[in-house]
Amino acid sequence: MDFKSIKEIKTHLLKRKISIFELNEFFIDKIKKSKINAFIFFDEDLIRKRCKELDSIKNDLPLKGIPIGVKDLFCTKGIKTTAGSKILQNFVPTYESFVTNKLNNSGSVMIGKTNLDEFAMGSSTTTSYYGDTINPIATDKNLVPGGSSGGSAAAVSANLCLGATGTDTGGSIRQPASFCGVVGIKPTYGLCSRWGIIAFASSLDQAGIFSNNVEDASILLKEIAGYDKNDSTSSDITIPNYFKKINENIEGKVIGIPKEYDLPNIPDEIKIVWEKARKKLEKGGAKIINISLKHTKYALPTYYIIAPAEASSNLARYDGVRYGYRSKSQNNLEEMYESTRSEGFGNEVKRRILIGTYVLSAGYYDAYYIKAQKVRKLISNDFNDAFKECDAILTPTTPSPAFQIGQKEDDPIKMYLNDIFTVPASLAGIPGISIPFGKSKDNLPLGIQILSKHFNEQVLFDLGLFLEKNNE
Repeated sequence: MDFKSIKEIKTHLLKRKISIFELNEFFIDKIKKSKINAFIFFDEDLIRKRCKELDSIKNDLPLKGIPIGVKDLFCTKGIKTTAGSKILQNFVPTYESFVTNKLNNSGSVMIGKTNLDEFAMGSSTTTSYYGDTINPIATDKNLVPGGSSGGSAAAVSANLCLGATGTDTGGSIRQPASFCGVVGIKPTYGLCSRWGIIAFASSLDQAGIFSNNVEDASILLKEIAGYDKNDSTSSDITIPNYFKKINENIEGKVIGIPKEYDLPNIPDEIKIVWEKARKKLEKGGAKIINISLKHTKYALPTYYIIAPAEASSNLARYDGVRYGYRSKSQNNLEEMYESTRSEGFGNEVKRRILIGTYVLSAGYYDAYYIKAQKVRKLISNDFNDAFKECDAILTPTTPSPAFQIGQKEDDPIKMYLNDIFTVPASLAGIPGISIPFGKSKDNLPLGIQILSKHFNEQVLFDLGLFLEKNNE
């Protein structure tokens, strides 16, 4: 029996070839034996209680009994939600996030809360207060799983669950998907509500999905998407049944290849995978055209002004007064604020708060933050113009395969460069998917990224399924 496909497992459950209890016991056993530190929270008694509850429901539900990992950035009612930070180590929300509530209503089983870079700030899942997550692709090599949703990507890759939620602010779903050899989709900004997701950068954060294959991703995305009146950026659109509409016939589709992504220092193995995907699409009947996204070179600096600025504002609430960690140094209120934040936040979070506070400060706000917002608009316009000529854009997902834990931690700029291919789409708010598509010379997974215009996730699934089935 294939324990990697939601589509297959659903069939087995409906035919009673396997029970909800048997399915989830399989994953409980795997998690208990796992040594990759993919989960921050895992409670087998809670899982069994949920299975019993679902077993008593006679009617079918879209994800009935399916074990799903939840990134520990999504608030879960009555269950600890830490954002991978010491400052929230004892935070237990009194409400459920929109996304996890939808998953619950669809009948899924939350198998655990997955590890992440602290407050989703990072590209390696090595900034978590709860320790590093190890990439399961080659545990002996001690590789990062990518970040910030590294725990979710690793859990799916190691077959510890059948799917997992993630969040993508600048590539935090697509990059770890590439490193761990799984499918990861960042939907259009506004397709999935941000209600109940601990905020990093509010104009960029977007919930998404990890899965073992494209069809499963299409099933899961439908279940977490939808309009929410509690989120002012939520889009009130009809959510299609992506899975039922999926069509791997790509005849006549126009695919754009942006010249700006062909960087001189990108390894040959990345370019080979990119070229292989291009040829497969062309062979399948797609038309390949060259396009220009001329402001791409400004995307990374633009992102690393806007995202830290929003983080600086969002993280001001963690001061030890109402909830979360509080320092014992309390001679006066100001000292308590300073000590709580100094002791509660990790180095990467403090670095980004400092950058953000600086670019928002008097005298620098116009020079940095306002200028970055103007450039962001130009980047978005580039994509809008490109999609007048093509249905989708094909690029590499990452500039390298997974690297060793600790390898880039001495130089933040090297770490930030991991997002070079994913950040532009985040700034523009368009959807993107990463599909495993080849191996490096060291036999590590490499991903290919497909981008499309706002709310055109269907074409990502169509093209993604075609590439998945023609990946040899």
